[in-house]
Amino acid sequence: MTESLHPACTAFLGARRVAFGTYGEVARALATLDLSAGGLLVFDDSTGAQVDHPWPASYPPAPPDSPAPSEAKAAAPPQVGRPRMGVVAREVTLLPRHWEWLAQQRGGASAALRRLVEDARRSQGDLDVQRLGKERAYRFMSAIAGGFEGFEEASRALFGHDGQAFAHRIAHWPPDVQAHLAWLARDAFTAEGDAPAHP
Repeated sequence: MTESLHPACTAFLGARRVAFGTYGEVARALATLDLSAGGLLVFDDSTGAQVDHPWPASYPPAPPDSPAPSEAKAAAPPQVGRPRMGVVAREVTLLPRHWEWLAQQRGGASAALRRLVEDARRSQGDLDVQRLGKERAYRFMSAIAGGFEGFEEASRALFGHDGQAFAHRIAHWPPDVQAHLAWLARDAFTAEGDAPAHP
């Protein structure tokens, strides 16, 4: 799955999608609408989480893989790690038997931990993508469709990895909600992530 380099969001007025795109594009689109009746909900496209509007000047948030500036400073104090190589030093707490095992590995503890992480990323990558897809879809549907008929059944189908039942349960929901939810859940049921374009 390829995400945009620029954080994006989608805005709904009730069950109708009224804007999507980067945070700046959505802010400009919302500025042209009459929002006095209420019912505006804005969702971050990468997480499915609801965000406040108008958002503070610090928005959009940094991409999920990017540490906050204060985190980065705390994580990489001067003279620690190999910053030129992209290596960052952080604290890891393990049991003594884990440290003993790591000390016996080729290249020492750091090299062994890097190999373990890369192996886990390769073997668990598809499962991680599916889990994040389910979480992203559930955040959105909980906020906008929690009172819809079939919500509980759709939730069970989502976490039960039953894409057919999920599609059936949301089929009668408002078209914009249904389309956006299907897009957010694009990785939840398939390891390959046959992702539809943003609806």
